[in-house]
Amino acid sequence: MRVCLIVSALLALAGTTAAGAVDPVTLSVETTSLAVPAEPAGFDWSGFYAGVYGAAGQGGAAGSQFGLGAGIGVNAQLDFVLVGAEVTLQSLSGEGIDTSYGSVLGRSGIVLTDDILLYAVAGYGWDLQGVGGGPLAGGGLEFALTGPVSLRAQYLHSFDGTAAMPSNQLTLGAAFHF
Repeated sequence: MRVCLIVSALLALAGTTAAGAVDPVTLSVETTSLAVPAEPAGFDWSGFYAGVYGAAGQGGAAGSQFGLGAGIGVNAQLDFVLVGAEVTLQSLSGEGIDTSYGSVLGRSGIVLTDDILLYAVAGYGWDLQGVGGGPLAGGGLEFALTGPVSLRAQYLHSFDGTAAMPSNQLTLGAAFHF
């Protein structure tokens, strides 16, 4: 019986020391920073730009005309609303008549998406050879490409009383935004 007590005591002692020798279990939770990918910023319509375009005009004393033009301007985007101003020069020829025009236009538009601008224009245009000039009005659609480049399609109507400028004009061009 004494042997049983000694064995029981040794087993009890072994059990407590074995349990004491086990390392405590700890759970380690690693914090992983989950970065939400930043949405790419939309096209920045604000600032200065310069561009070139092809032009086709119809009406007035010159009939149908085709040519090239260049323009510089500045825009300010306020949330989804855009306001701006632009100065253009163009040279047109057709049906034996060559003319050069200039215009000063105000732009106002709505940024439909980050890459698409719908706008209206109004201003004054004049024949650089001194024949006449008058008010202009129209509108356009501009698409932003990658980088600082945009493509534009614009319609202008001339209310020139002397018919020196084409009554209706369509321009297609590209602009580089600074």
